Amino acid sequence: MSPSQTLRIVVVAPESLSPEPHDEAALDAAERSRHLRIGLLASGYNIVAVLPADAFLPARIAQIQPDMIIIDAQSEARDTLEHVVMSTRDERRPIVLFTDDVDTSHVGAAIAAGVSAYVVAGLASERIKPVLDVAMARFRHEQALRRELDDARTQLSDRKLIERAKGLLMSRQGLGEDEAYARLRKTAMDRGLRVAEVAQRLLDLADVLA
Repeated sequence: MSPSQTLRIVVVAPESLSPEPHDEAALDAAERSRHLRIGLLASGYNIVAVLPADAFLPARIAQIQPDMIIIDAQSEARDTLEHVVMSTRDERRPIVLFTDDVDTSHVGAAIAAGVSAYVVAGLASERIKPVLDVAMARFRHEQALRRELDDARTQLSDRKLIERAKGLLMSRQGLGEDEAYARLRKTAMDRGLRVAEVAQRLLDLADVLA
């Protein structure tokens, strides 16, 4: 089974996929959405749901747990994007936006909000897979960078806690710097904790007894 077949995709489509016959704009939107979904299926992708961008979208996405979200929007691209971004706020997913909205002034904001690919004025079926592949690769790269940044922040925070705890032991128990760290490290090993966790507990206790 190819990677595209295992990728579970939710398409956020125009509100009405079966518009009234006299509503030409809605008919065009529905036809465009149909072509996009056909292109996805022809490329081997697994569409698990087609959802409207409404107030229920966050709950539906949380329930379905898709691997990727594709937004199919016309002039309402910005409003639709806001719904999707809110839906992925707590659990990020790659987002690909297909739109006929030629106003690209908000592309930067869309990318900053989490859109991995922004495609204007349609897309030939044979180009769908490369676009989605690039979007997924970009998303994974950005997630890796976020993890590295979070790790760096955690390490910096841990170092600050340990330095404060060492300073406390040095001032109150007359220990040298190496001795203070050794005390923290031994306590952490004995209790199965990280040194930073022991440092935080020591500082919390000092605050209580101050």
